[in-house]
Order: sequence, then C-alpha cells, then structure tokens
Amino acid sequence: MNLLEVRGLTKQYAGFRLDAVSFDLPPGYIMGFIGRNGAGKTTTIKAMLNLVHRDAGEVTILGRDFFAHELELKASLGLAFGGVDYYPGVPLHRITDAYARFFAAWDWPAYRGYLARFELDDTKKVSQLSAGMKVKYALALALSHHARLLVLDEPTSGLDPISRDDLLDLFREIIEDGERSILFSTQITSDLDKCADYITYIRDGRIVASDTAEAFLDSYRLVKGSAAQLAEVLPVLIGYKSTDLGFTGLIASRDEAGAAGCQLSRPDIEAVMIYCERAGREEEEK
Repeated sequence: MNLLEVRGLTKQYAGFRLDAVSFDLPPGYIMGFIGRNGAGKTTTIKAMLNLVHRDAGEVTILGRDFFAHELELKASLGLAFGGVDYYPGVPLHRITDAYARFFAAWDWPAYRGYLARFELDDTKKVSQLSAGMKVKYALALALSHHARLLVLDEPTSGLDPISRDDLLDLFREIIEDGERSILFSTQITSDLDKCADYITYIRDGRIVASDTAEAFLDSYRLVKGSAAQLAEVLPVLIGYKSTDLGFTGLIASRDEAGAAGCQLSRPDIEAVMIYCERAGREEEEK
C-alpha cells in the first residue's frame, strides 16, 4: 500500500492551472518534488492538504481518503513550510506548548533531542532566530509526534551547507524503519542527488515525470559536441547551450543514436531541469 496517493489534483487560478496532478509515494522512501518557481509545487502541496480548495482530485494517505478523514490523518502528518514567522515576540517553548496539545503522540524527549541536535535554545524568541534557525525549529515541531508522512516545503532553504548535509542524514535515518516517508520540495537539487529515492517534476502545473530517481536520470543523457556537430544533433535535443567552440545539451536516452560521435554522460537533476526548462522557454518565445 502506498503511503500517499495523489490522483487528478486540479486547481484553477487566474493565469495558472494545476492540471490533474498525480503521483504515488510508497512507505520508506524520500520523494523530491522539483520545478522552477511558480511551477505549482506549493499549490500542489496546499491543495493536497486542503489548505486551499481543490477543484478536482483525490488524495489518499495511509489507505484512507484524506478529505473524508482530514482531522484524523493530519495527526499522522508532519508539516513544515519554510521557517516560523508567527508570534515574533513569543519564546519558542510557549509556541511548542500550544502546538504539542494538538498531537496525542507528541514526544517530549524526541523534541528535546531535536533541539539539542539542531542547537536550538527554546527560551529564545522567534524574532531572535536566524532564517536557518527558524527552519530548524519548524522541522523540530514537524518531527516530534512520530508522523508517518513528512511534507516539507523548501526545508533546507536558509541552511548553511553543513546544516543541510546534517539534515539530509536525518532524513535518511527517519525512513530507515520502512514505515515513514518524506515528500519535500526544493530548489537545491544537489540535496536530492544525495538523498532522494523518487523524483516528481512539475512544470507549468503539469507533472512531467514521477519515477524513481535512478529511472528519472537514466531516461536522459547529457550530450557535448563541437559547433559543427550541433546541426546534426539538433533534431533530438531537448534543450541546449552553445558557444563558438561547441554545445552542451540534453537528449532522451532513447535518442542516443541521433547523437553519434558526441560525448554522452548521465546528467544530474539540476542539468535535467535546466535544459528542460530552457526548451520550454524557447517554445514560449516562438
């Protein structure tokens, strides 16, 4: 049984449409949710959690209809949307006291452990925290009631590289029991190269791909060649950058024969996004 199933999630705004978004997340895995700013990542998450009204679609969590059992199922979710910016003059421990009352499974020893791990002092006020510390505090709240599904929107933004790496290690620890999963959106694709088991890529409100990270990357090839080779390869290029000396671009793996003689390699997630978005921008400009 999948821990999370999203089917046909749709939301219409003036000038933007979230168009029949669908994907699955089994237990025991991390899914990176990628796309450029404005592609629909946050809208998907908010519509999925009924934080904005959806126009159509179904969401199943732990095998149950989320919208029919929202209150019960939210107790199984750990949510973090960036840092904490509310009640700037209130000490963290007072916010935590209020927050913990909503969760029967709240674990104070676990919470204290996360404070120590994140080097947080909960006697400080929200206004005294750096951007990175606000993110860490939001994560401490999300992690301290044994949630089965963590939904994190830009959880590593504002963190320095060492803190980000520590957090990714924590994510891997969380899913080790095979019972919990993490869905998180991010613009820092190098984080996903380190920890994501699945990738879901959204562009202009539509899902471009949702697959294991291995399958997602294996479906593309980074191609490099000389300026003279560009014309020959152009028909199979998804997107590319060129100079007088040569070009670098992206092709589908199935089109490798069309890039014979060029240098081929496996891309990382950032390269796939860059060249796919470049192709989309070029189409808009035609």
